[in-house]
Amino acid sequence: MTTPTLSRYLPILDWGSRYSRSELSGDAIAAVIVTIMLIPQSLAYALLAGLPPEAGIYASIVPIILYAVFGTSRTLAVGPVAVVSLMTAAAIGEVAEAGTAGYGIAALTLAGLSGAILLVMGIFRLGFLANFLSHPVIAGFITASGILIAVSQLRHILGVGGGGSALPRMLASLAESIGDLNIPTLILGGAATAFLFWVRKGLKPLLEKIGLSRGAVSILSRAGPVLAIATTTGATAMFGLNDKGVAIVGTVPQGVPPLTLPALAPDLIGALLLPAVLISVIGFVESISVAQTLAARKRQRIDPDQELIGLGAANIGAAFTGGFPVTGGFSRSVVNYDAGAQTPAAGAYTAAGLLVASLFLTPLIHYLPKATLAATIIVAVLSLVDLSILKRTWTYSKADFSAVFITIALTLGFGVEVGVSAGVAVSILIHLYRSSRPHMAVVGRVPGTEHFRNIDRHEVETQDHIISLRVDESLYFANARFLEDRIYDMVARQPAVRHVVLMCPAVNEVDMSALESLEAINTRLRDQDVQFHLSEVKGPVMDRLERSHFLSELTGQVFLSQHLAIQTLSATPDPTHISEKGAIHV
Repeated sequence: MTTPTLSRYLPILDWGSRYSRSELSGDAIAAVIVTIMLIPQSLAYALLAGLPPEAGIYASIVPIILYAVFGTSRTLAVGPVAVVSLMTAAAIGEVAEAGTAGYGIAALTLAGLSGAILLVMGIFRLGFLANFLSHPVIAGFITASGILIAVSQLRHILGVGGGGSALPRMLASLAESIGDLNIPTLILGGAATAFLFWVRKGLKPLLEKIGLSRGAVSILSRAGPVLAIATTTGATAMFGLNDKGVAIVGTVPQGVPPLTLPALAPDLIGALLLPAVLISVIGFVESISVAQTLAARKRQRIDPDQELIGLGAANIGAAFTGGFPVTGGFSRSVVNYDAGAQTPAAGAYTAAGLLVASLFLTPLIHYLPKATLAATIIVAVLSLVDLSILKRTWTYSKADFSAVFITIALTLGFGVEVGVSAGVAVSILIHLYRSSRPHMAVVGRVPGTEHFRNIDRHEVETQDHIISLRVDESLYFANARFLEDRIYDMVARQPAVRHVVLMCPAVNEVDMSALESLEAINTRLRDQDVQFHLSEVKGPVMDRLERSHFLSELTGQVFLSQHLAIQTLSATPDPTHISEKGAIHV
């Protein structure tokens, strides 16, 4: 029997010890379907990353096996994905020229760095760092990346040159090269794109109408890219279209993934470190989102920190077997889930299928047009584009809209690294701005109850000599002065005030700067013959306050509830006057 600690770091020991024949059947069927889907995707994403097509297959064998050993999701399918492939091309394109040995080594190094970063984050339980990427920013980044990816592949559809990592340069490059348009390439690429778009919507209903079984429909509906590849490859070979300017994949080595070594040159590592961090975080966010969504459907549990370790191991495996950075893919994982995958063993079986393809099927793709792979990428990534996020965030939150708009605009205008870095920075700045100006409400008692609500939203009772102020944020260095100014301003406007009660039900933390502000408020109010009170202070906050001199110097009291505070202070000899909403104007 395995110890809980060991199975925690090696989840395979947990599910593997209970592996059943029924799970084997479900995993095997899912593996067949995912393998059919993954072969063209792997080739296409290697093309997107600027690497030889075999790199895509290599990146989908050992990494999947390692994730099956260390990962906690039972249905996540790990391998190359569009956004990470684009980020890979952008990063290593800055340090090496595509097609050179240095470019491939840089890809290995980037995968190794990403894996190491993910492992460190997992070991030290730093998965929470991914929370600094807000969902709107992620949605904006993926939308902009999808547009960049689709536009970057148009040159393969048109059979022209081109390049660039940002939209303006890509469009200018296409415009400059449009005179070199290759008609056979355009026909193949256009037909493949149209066919693949139809497959996504129309093939499944057609197969169901014919009367095929559910299993056959599931497999055949996922085989659209394979059919497109087979048809265009056959046409290119039969009519010698490669001699007419149609770019083909060419010779793809047969064999198992090679043993490779990332470079350890300090200059290269320094140049790739920031991109590796961004790829790690983006990849982890995409992967954990998919894993948790699918796990919730079966009431299964995902351990985010162990997921970091699983993805880290997968990327290190890619670095040592001729691959490039990988993560959990949305479309593949959903297919894996829908096809009946029960355990991570489905991924291992998929890796076995890809190994067979690498050993025996690569000669069949010699004449595969790059335009077909580009069509596969375009159809896949356009489903990621969601410009409606702009309208939704504009309606709901102008601050979130700003973050999304800046992320999309900078990603399109300056490339993926600038875009995602700006998105993270804007998200953090918006959070700091919001928390530095926390929502505060003057509250009064709802008549006939013990409840206190905002005087601007409810008909409530207030008292002229008492200010009840609720602060809806933890107190720390960035908002402490804002609290001071708010209280001083209210007291200055209300000469009759003799008590200020600060309600703290939402205060989870009071740092040293905020403590000093509370002390300053207490001192200044004392000089104005106003007592300062607290109510509804949480236990951990109270524990900290008790370790300071603040409570011993507090002019007022700490009340268990706001109702008790008002009840007690109303009985004081200070003049009391009950009025309706609006008695205190702030």
